[in-house]
Amino acid sequence: MIKRRGFTLIELLVVIAIIAILIALLLPAVQQAREAARRTQCKNHLKQLGLAVHNYASSYTSFPPGACVDPTVTTTGNNGSWGVHGRILPYLEQGNLYNNVDLTTAWDFQSAIDGLKISVYACPSDPKSDLARDPGNGKVTLYPTNYGFNYGTWFVYDPADGSGGNGAFFPNARLTMASFTDGTSNTLLAAEVKAWQPYTRNGGPSPTTIPNSVSEASTAVASGGQSKLDPPTGHTEWPDGRVHHSGFTVTMNPNTYVSHTDGSVEYDADYNSWQEGKDGSGGSPTYAIITSRSYHTGVVNAALVDGSVRTISENISLDIWRALGTRNNGEVIGEF
Repeated sequence: MIKRRGFTLIELLVVIAIIAILIALLLPAVQQAREAARRTQCKNHLKQLGLAVHNYASSYTSFPPGACVDPTVTTTGNNGSWGVHGRILPYLEQGNLYNNVDLTTAWDFQSAIDGLKISVYACPSDPKSDLARDPGNGKVTLYPTNYGFNYGTWFVYDPADGSGGNGAFFPNARLTMASFTDGTSNTLLAAEVKAWQPYTRNGGPSPTTIPNSVSEASTAVASGGQSKLDPPTGHTEWPDGRVHHSGFTVTMNPNTYVSHTDGSVEYDADYNSWQEGKDGSGGSPTYAIITSRSYHTGVVNAALVDGSVRTISENISLDIWRALGTRNNGEVIGEF
């Protein structure tokens, strides 16, 4: 009589359970490895942006302006001025693209950027970085950006006197290395932002007092007269020089959740009191809460003016974070 060997049902179930446990242990490790690779790529993108700004400064003797605004124009369109992202294209191996656009005219109908994704402007950890925006009306389709340039603490621009904020960029700025008296290793150049960010803008009188708590920030967001929440459109127009598309401010800590409820829906929202230069010299000044956010757990990546790249905890002291956002306030900054 031939004996037939095989597995009992219990043995089979034990083997399946062991395999399931091994897979459950392995998947987080694989995901962590993938995120580590994405974070490294993200930091490399910021490094390239820092080098591009430095090369621009070497060519033009100053940093690029956040936007070019004509204060004598009574009313401007929303998309009139190119921002830093567009001005540094030749230094990101995008010379051919740069030669096919005109930085002196509005970008929203320039076919050279239609449907074009520039990989260095996208963080691979952001699932919305591949989501293109078609604003309609014949305007160009754009991919978002995950890197905003430092527009300072809170105040961004006043068209009445042309003054700008205390960051590394603002409209019509011509800042040189000598402008960074706090030290280039103590001043932020750029940091991560989330694509398709909800925000409000263009409210009544600007709330000039800087918010010092999430509650105060939420109140400022609620004062915005125009909601850009559904769909959210912040950081979806990489050529645009206005702070809610191409920048960030250090009003709130990295990854701070600023609650704003519209109807029955709650959003983590940003705020721009008035679009820069929208109404020429008769317009209101711009104050903004554009928070640096990322999909990296607990941190954001940031480039400093000296070209170095750091990973910064969302738990950093707000005082230190704000000090990093200013170029000439005379703060003393230790380790961060």
